[in-house]
Amino acid sequence: MSTPTSTAPHAAFSFKLRLVGAAVLSLAFGMAQAQVHGPDPTVASLEAAAGPYAVSNATVGTPNGYGAGTVFYPTVRTEGQFGVVVLAPGFLAVQGYYKWLAERVASHGFVVVTVNFNSVFDQPDARGTQMAKALQQVVALSKTSTAPYSGVIDTARQAAMGHSMGGGGTLAAARDNPSLKAAVALAPWHTTKTWSTIQVPTLVISDEKDFIATNSAHSDPFYASFNASLPSAKIELAGADHLCGIQISAEKCKTALAKYSVAWLKRFVDGDARYTPFVKSKTAEMSVFDTRGSY
Repeated sequence: MSTPTSTAPHAAFSFKLRLVGAAVLSLAFGMAQAQVHGPDPTVASLEAAAGPYAVSNATVGTPNGYGAGTVFYPTVRTEGQFGVVVLAPGFLAVQGYYKWLAERVASHGFVVVTVNFNSVFDQPDARGTQMAKALQQVVALSKTSTAPYSGVIDTARQAAMGHSMGGGGTLAAARDNPSLKAAVALAPWHTTKTWSTIQVPTLVISDEKDFIATNSAHSDPFYASFNASLPSAKIELAGADHLCGIQISAEKCKTALAKYSVAWLKRFVDGDARYTPFVKSKTAEMSVFDTRGSY
């Protein structure tokens, strides 16, 4: 009579092997999902006045839930779809103040939606809500045949970016919309100081000489409150003031702000690891730099 043989160890081993295989496939799938648009980045390419893509723009005809919107998009139609970023103005400001930034970010391979709010006096949380509505509407418009940017947007890759109260709105949008791939808060202003529930990789760019959204009252406590495991970074631009980033600010300031913003968006919206080195270490332009989480 033959001795019975237990199959349990073999079954357990087989199950573990399948788990390992699934993990490897999952990792490979995640890597395959990264979007690689444009040539290998360099400091010079990120500091240039424009990226590799020509850009056009279109007005949102009837904004739904926010004041006004303009869509800046790459005109190329041979590289697939691009992630979409909403860009919000600060207190008393309008979208035109940031046209230069929208064009520059779009020229690196993004669809950028600049917005006006229902009121220039709207507070940051209201701005965050309207930013989300702008993303929702523009994504829907991109699925129609009539929009000039029809089919251009990768709807799974969305991000928020804003300045001053628009930066505070960016934090609110990230808190309330965890499916966002990235957030970039420029000199953010908000009365809420704790943002530990944010799950969206977030870059905070502040200004050393900011006497409006002071670092001690705003960007520093915001960043300090992030979960320690959240991929995040804090850049303080040396010598810059609160108006760094608007149309009339110094070219040196605009160049630095755009460089790090684009690198962060490329790293986390596109998943393009080529941009990681540009948001991982301190440079001469920074008076303060810190990073958290794994990326």
